[in-house]
Amino acid sequence: MNYYLKILLTLSLLSLPFSLFSQTSKVFETKVVKSDILGVEKKYSIYLPEGYETSDRSYPVLYLLHGYSDNHTGWVQFGEVQRITDQAIKEGTATPMIIVMPDADTDRIGYTNNIDGKWNYEDFFFKELMPHIEATYRTRNEKRYRAIAGLSMGGGGTFIYALRHPELFAAACPLSAWFGEANYEQRKKEMAPYYDGKSKKEIQAHYDKNNPLVLMEQLPEKIEWNNRIRWYIDCGDDDHLSIDNSKMHILMTNKKIPHEFRMRDGGHNWSYWRSALPTVLEFVTKSFHQY
Repeated sequence: MNYYLKILLTLSLLSLPFSLFSQTSKVFETKVVKSDILGVEKKYSIYLPEGYETSDRSYPVLYLLHGYSDNHTGWVQFGEVQRITDQAIKEGTATPMIIVMPDADTDRIGYTNNIDGKWNYEDFFFKELMPHIEATYRTRNEKRYRAIAGLSMGGGGTFIYALRHPELFAAACPLSAWFGEANYEQRKKEMAPYYDGKSKKEIQAHYDKNNPLVLMEQLPEKIEWNNRIRWYIDCGDDDHLSIDNSKMHILMTNKKIPHEFRMRDGGHNWSYWRSALPTVLEFVTKSFHQY
């Protein structure tokens, strides 16, 4: 290249705004929100898309729930949420969005209110976490710009939250969803000591209240337009939860509830969930864009 052309090119690059070089997506692995309901500070991770810090734009939000034994960092560390989302946005299959990954592992495990009434995580999620996110970040705070997804225990949480609050979410994507131990003795053992002193009837009622299959069965015959949700359900054919997810598919089909159901090759592991995330991002993007 001509010497003078090199100089001109260099000067041109130097004259470009620094922001063009500094714009990248960011993941903050640990943020906290004070919870009066739980009496603790709860952690969450958050993904902010490229351009967030240099624009005034507001973004749609995906709440992405982790599974049992993981915490808010699971989707960051094992799910590679930043790499996968960056790539999907770059390829145009996903729109820039904010992704919130809350912790449901510390102190007590799970996304629902406990039977003893001393740990109301679901109340925290809707009354404290979501308002905190919407007050702290530039989010579009309408149903049509809000989605929820999750894996395993978080897949069950996705079903519960979307079914219980259909007015808040445009799309829901449960992956390898876990619905809880159906056997009474297993359930009692799993939740001990919180079930201590509770009768079998009380335990069954609490289970039914937080069982996605029961909640889906209880849906009214006619669903109001503003309460409709776009569903994407995915579970591996080698997953031990494939039977329950198939039951959900059959139930929703019989009730004529529109949904996408996929049973792909794979098991209950991060390789499977990483492979599912691009489709989830594309699916919720269509909801955000008024498909």
